[in-house]
Amino acid sequence: MTVLPNSVHARDIESLVHPQTNLAKHREVGPMVVTHGEGIKVYDDGGRDYIESVSGLWCASLGFAQERLARVAYEQMRTLGYYHSFRHRSNEPNVDLAEKLLSIAPVPMSKVLFQCSGSEANDTAIKLIWYYHNAIGKPEKRKIIARNMGYHGSTVAAVSLSGKPDMHADFGLPFEAFRHTEFPHYYRRHYAGESEEAFATRMAVALEELILEEGPETVAGFFAEPVMGAGGAVLPPATYFEKIQQVLRKYEVLFVADEVICGFGRTGEMWGSQTFAIEPDMVTSAKALSAAMQPISALMINEKIYQAMLQQSEKLGPFAHGFTYAGHPVTSAVALEVIRIYEEMDIVSHVKSISPTFMNALEQHVDHPLIGNIRGVGLICGIELMRDGEARIPFQSELNVSGRFHENALNNGLIPRVVGDRLVFAPPLVITENEIAEMSDRFGRALDETWSEIG
Repeated sequence: MTVLPNSVHARDIESLVHPQTNLAKHREVGPMVVTHGEGIKVYDDGGRDYIESVSGLWCASLGFAQERLARVAYEQMRTLGYYHSFRHRSNEPNVDLAEKLLSIAPVPMSKVLFQCSGSEANDTAIKLIWYYHNAIGKPEKRKIIARNMGYHGSTVAAVSLSGKPDMHADFGLPFEAFRHTEFPHYYRRHYAGESEEAFATRMAVALEELILEEGPETVAGFFAEPVMGAGGAVLPPATYFEKIQQVLRKYEVLFVADEVICGFGRTGEMWGSQTFAIEPDMVTSAKALSAAMQPISALMINEKIYQAMLQQSEKLGPFAHGFTYAGHPVTSAVALEVIRIYEEMDIVSHVKSISPTFMNALEQHVDHPLIGNIRGVGLICGIELMRDGEARIPFQSELNVSGRFHENALNNGLIPRVVGDRLVFAPPLVITENEIAEMSDRFGRALDETWSEIG
């Protein structure tokens, strides 16, 4: 596009740094300026509509405009637009939301800590792992394990936890205490003839070997997303979490389930932990907690963790942790109303009922010459771009297949999420059957145009 002087595009280039953006390229092409949203679509400043295939950043679960939530935010701002929760202060929206979250937790939880983002929630969980082990007299338990290609945030500790080398490069990260185990991507990484169960066993053995190599007395915690989001919507192989949890219990390693993407219906249950029989010590959530309408996250902790925190407080005094905007009454009020909407529409049943339509619409493209594999659950799906899907032979990098697809998708009114040579779909949870069909049509046209360029 041509960037006109003094346009919002030109002003953007001269004033903003965009996350996860090629900064040099951005100076050449400028931004897509989004002006408004309606349902599952957003509109640019030229009036063109786009289906948002991954809910913005996995988070716009109720779509991109919500009058009901705007009214709740407005009314809360009129009565108490801000107050903190430091030093014994509280507010009713905070308490109501905490109670509600504990009542719907995937496993029994004791208390809630609020923050403003998923990154902050995972950062807080990291601190509490260390705090807990100091409280129980095991300060040597410092190392925390996550998975290659896992993503847990952009703060310096959360991104150290993340297993994405591109997010570490030249930032001086990861920090020393963090380790990474195998990326459990069955399609890409299984041996010929290896079943999902055998692959899961190999992943669990690799985790145990890492713990033993590091010294079990030094390993404190393990983080995992039920479905690996930024890794490409990668589902766990059958029996994976059953076997992983056996290892964690054996060596007394705390388990944090990162539900930032999977929480609130995405996988067809309220929590991904329920979908995959995960029994964590802590749960982090964000994104769909407020349907992306307010910046809020929540960390839920079990009674064991809370008792250790009480013990530390008796020894040290105040719990010396917190964020200025954590427990903000407006964000809590909006999140509570979002959960009410989920309950009114029975979001879990809706996702379960529409998931077959969603998966069938995407799987109708499985024989396309660009596609090697399609796998999903609920309203999240990962699709492999492969030269030969059966043999798992990728396209040559110089063809830039994913980049070409991205441009063709935009030209067809579809905003895609591309992770390497993998495509991700996670549309707003309110998507209808007709909208799924329209999304699939736009997807198909983008595939055909891409293939015509390289085939």
